[in-house]
Amino acid sequence: MFFAFAGYARIATLGEEVRDPRSTIPRAVVLSLGIVLAVYLVLAVIALRTLGVDGLAESTAPLSDVVRAAGHGGWVAVVALGASAACLGALLGLIAGVGRTALAMARHGDLPSALAVVHPQRSVPQRAEITLGIVLVVLVIMTDLRAAVGVSSFCVLVYYAIANASALRQSGEFRRYPRFVAWTGLVGCVVLAITLPISAVIVGGALLAAALAGRWAILHGTDAPEERDEIRGSDHREP
Repeated sequence: MFFAFAGYARIATLGEEVRDPRSTIPRAVVLSLGIVLAVYLVLAVIALRTLGVDGLAESTAPLSDVVRAAGHGGWVAVVALGASAACLGALLGLIAGVGRTALAMARHGDLPSALAVVHPQRSVPQRAEITLGIVLVVLVIMTDLRAAVGVSSFCVLVYYAIANASALRQSGEFRRYPRFVAWTGLVGCVVLAITLPISAVIVGGALLAAALAGRWAILHGTDAPEERDEIRGSDHREP
């Protein structure tokens, strides 16, 4: 269920591509989450009423089975086409959001600096997004996506937990919600992360440990302080 909602926060990474991000992005996050929740609830009720609990539990293509059970088998191809379009839409959102994350990491030396390039007219990180698209194609072809979902959920929960912990330190005009909201999110992320399949926790933890070790090696592998400052990134960069 968590993975089904993962992604709406990608909106928060697009601050450089929208007008008035301080008001636009929070409104977009709340609206998108609310709309998706309503759609999920409607579909869940329809599927349960049509297939029943046991039938839905055994189904590998529930929406197609709902259409068949309702006596409209000819529409199964349309449902499959709609599902494919929805997956592509989610993929585009993923590429846009993670591309921005890769851009920020490249600016701070956590990824190759060649990815820290923004298109002069469209203001999108084209190199990061193209690279991400290639990586995703390779992953789809070469990995078990069910295992990837578990590992992805663990890593996302970890950085969501960090985001909630960071929100606890907000103050003044930057605080939008009471502290208990961030505490609830932090505890919820930690609980969900440790209750994932043990294989996902081990692989996800190993990936994060390797990334942290690599970052430590990069930051401490330079001799001159100015080189370390350059790797960490600077807030005084060209817009």
